[in-house]
Amino acid sequence: MEDKKIVIIPTYKERENIENIIRTVMALEGNFNVLIIEDNSPDGTADIVRSLMPEFDGRLFMIERTGKLGLGTAYITGFKWSLEHGYDYIFEMDADFSHPPEKLIELHKACAEDGFDMSIGSRYISGVNVVNWPIGRVLMSYYGSAYVRFVTRMKIMDTTAGFKCYSRRVLEAIDLDKVRMKGYGFQIEMKFTAWKKKFKIKEVPIIFTDRSLGTSKMSTNIFGEAIWGVLMMKIRSWFTKY
Repeated sequence: MEDKKIVIIPTYKERENIENIIRTVMALEGNFNVLIIEDNSPDGTADIVRSLMPEFDGRLFMIERTGKLGLGTAYITGFKWSLEHGYDYIFEMDADFSHPPEKLIELHKACAEDGFDMSIGSRYISGVNVVNWPIGRVLMSYYGSAYVRFVTRMKIMDTTAGFKCYSRRVLEAIDLDKVRMKGYGFQIEMKFTAWKKKFKIKEVPIIFTDRSLGTSKMSTNIFGEAIWGVLMMKIRSWFTKY
C-alpha cells in the first residue's frame, strides 16, 4: 500500500507563484498531496487555490488564517492537520520555487527507503549551492548555520533549511505546543529537538535558487530571533528530558 505524503506550503502574497508550484508538485511521481496554509493574503492567493481545488479534488487542501501569524505557527497548524488525517510523510516547502520541487522525491526516498526519520534539503552539505543571493545574505546564512552548529553541537550543515521531510513518528514525538520560536528560528528548533530525541537525520544536497517572482519575506529581525533564540534553546535543553 502506497504511503500517504503531503507537502505543506505556507503562503502570504504568492499569487505569482501559487498555481505553478501546486501544478508542479501534483505532476511529480508519487502522488504527493498539498496543504496550503494561507495567511489572509490581500492579493487573492486564496482565490487561486480555491479555483484549483475541484481539479485536484482530494489532493489539494487549504487552511485559511486571519493574518500573518508566523512561519512556525503555520507549519505547526499544518503538522497537526496532517497527523490527524493520517499522513505518513509530511514535507515543508516554500511557494516560490527556491526549493526544487523534484527533490521531494529524493527527500521521501531518504526516509521511506533509506531508513532515516527526517531528511533535509541542504544548501551546504556539498559546498555552497545558492543562486541569485547577494553575497552578504549568503555569508549571513552560511555562518549563521555555523553558529548554530557551534552552540548546539548538531552535525547538520544547513541548520536553518526550510525544505524538509518528516516521518510522522518524528512529529508525534515532539510536543508541538511547546515549540517556542515562530520565525525562521522555528526551523532550527525542530531540527534540534529531533536530534536530541535521537532521530536519524539525512541531508540531501539541493541547489537553492532565490525567488524570481513575488517579494521575499526575509528580514534582519528574523536572523536576530534565531541568534538569541538558539542560545535560549540550548540553555533550556540542559533542564529538559528528551
